Amino acid sequence: MLQIPDHKIPIIEINTDFDVRIFIKREDLIHPKISGNKFWKLFFNVNHYLEKKPTNPLLITFGGAFSNHIASVAAFGKQFDIPTIGIIRGNELENNWQKNPTLSEASENGMHFLFVSREDYQNKGKLIQEFSEKYPDALIIPEGGSNETAVEGIRYMLGNDTKDFDYLCTAVGTGGTIAGISKCAEQYQKVIGIKVVKDDSLQKSISEWSGRNNFELIDAGESRYGKISDENVRFINWFHQEFQIPLDPIYTGKMMQTIFDWAEKGFFPKDSKILAFHTGGLQGIKGANQFLKNKGRIQINEYP
Repeated sequence: MLQIPDHKIPIIEINTDFDVRIFIKREDLIHPKISGNKFWKLFFNVNHYLEKKPTNPLLITFGGAFSNHIASVAAFGKQFDIPTIGIIRGNELENNWQKNPTLSEASENGMHFLFVSREDYQNKGKLIQEFSEKYPDALIIPEGGSNETAVEGIRYMLGNDTKDFDYLCTAVGTGGTIAGISKCAEQYQKVIGIKVVKDDSLQKSISEWSGRNNFELIDAGESRYGKISDENVRFINWFHQEFQIPLDPIYTGKMMQTIFDWAEKGFFPKDSKILAFHTGGLQGIKGANQFLKNKGRIQINEYP
């Protein structure tokens, strides 16, 4: 079972010339393979499941070919010797997934794959029903790991060390992380979610999970999921060189670039203290660079 780490997650100030103070909480350092917010999303989901002592434990989940969630579930399965199945969006990689860095590592960690067409993937209800009937003992975890149980785990990202901030910021994919932050934020704190997807249903689902209206969603500059701009790659490379903190191009890179843009434009009141959560996802850099290299474009500096 997952245990609350005994090491303190650092909060680092990012020194800038803006008239606000920007900090980043390095949740990416929580576990070497179960990355950032994925650790907390899985925390209660898998622990409650294992407490029931299933006869034939099995984890089944959904994701794209470069999914941080897929990588994290596979890593969890290996660490705790539990079989895992990943239902992968798009069947174009069915015969050559070995060239995909995320799927290759997930396979090394014991995950088996089912590749489905994008049309079939949209009908997750049918897939869940089929797998529930075939594997009645399995835990089926939604795409991105977001559900009510995951939201409860996100509360561990907040504590006494996050109370002294005016704004709490996170990247938003499926909405579970911002819902948990919103639910557990102090009354005086404003929660900002930087959307990296175009999904009009997020506001509703986040509100239902959170039960509060203390959050605001804003679009990242390139908000289509998986879209990587040369401008963002340059920002990620500059940010690492300047602050020695790696960012990924899908979530945290877009989040930090948006925060910097908004700080420069005066969105935040003077002397505000802004905390951004680094939610991990660095494993996706290899796949992003593979894509960028094939397009003859600027690549992200890789890190040890």
